[in-house]
Amino acid sequence: MKDSKGEMTAALAEETRRMHRLRLLVDVTTIAVRERPLSRAEALEVIEHLRCHVVALFPDKGEVFDLIYRPRFRRLIDERFGKSPAEE
Repeated sequence: MKDSKGEMTAALAEETRRMHRLRLLVDVTTIAVRERPLSRAEALEVIEHLRCHVVALFPDKGEVFDLIYRPRFRRLIDERFGKSPAEE
């Protein structure tokens, strides 16, 4: 017989580990976009790379990334590089 409490604890620990990894990836990407010598195109690539990592951690959550994190990174890019002519 399997210990359902142990399974729940293991599942919770795994979810906590993935959330910690997500926060770390977002923080590192934020620093990169703000401080590394990147062009606008390179910064956008870094964000797309982050999205791939997030989807690997949380399959089927790409839309959540687009709703929560993409606007945050778009603001960072606009603050650093100004608005793209296509966005104005």
